[in-house]
Amino acid sequence: MGLFDSIAGQVAQQAASALSGKHNADGNQIMTMLTGLLNNPEIGGIGGLVSAFQKNGLGDVVASWISNNTNLPISAEQIQSVLGQGPLQDVASKMGLSSGDVASALSERLPGLVDQLTPNGQLPSGDLMAQGLGMLKGFMKS
Repeated sequence: MGLFDSIAGQVAQQAASALSGKHNADGNQIMTMLTGLLNNPEIGGIGGLVSAFQKNGLGDVVASWISNNTNLPISAEQIQSVLGQGPLQDVASKMGLSSGDVASALSERLPGLVDQLTPNGQLPSGDLMAQGLGMLKGFMKS
């Protein structure tokens, strides 16, 4: 088991605790959704996510999240069209939610997460997972 698998397992356990009312359910659920999404091999990390948005005619939306300008909004329906049912259903089944619920939550949080992962207006290089998990934890506290 790799480091990420261990971290993902801990996040999933926290989310399960959250769903039972022991922690802040919304924050833990969103964190688990976002890490699950960014690490889904069908997506290909943040670079694959950006590419998927560009291929689906939403390059201007994702570009606004990367830039230092105001983030353009995205709807749950747009999230579903860009990501497809496979990755959304994977995250949803792990969370015990519908793919629509996951898409809705992602539409609210994904712009801010991508913005946090690209503080200089550029896609990050190096150990994206370590950077992303650190930023994600800070993002979820705010």
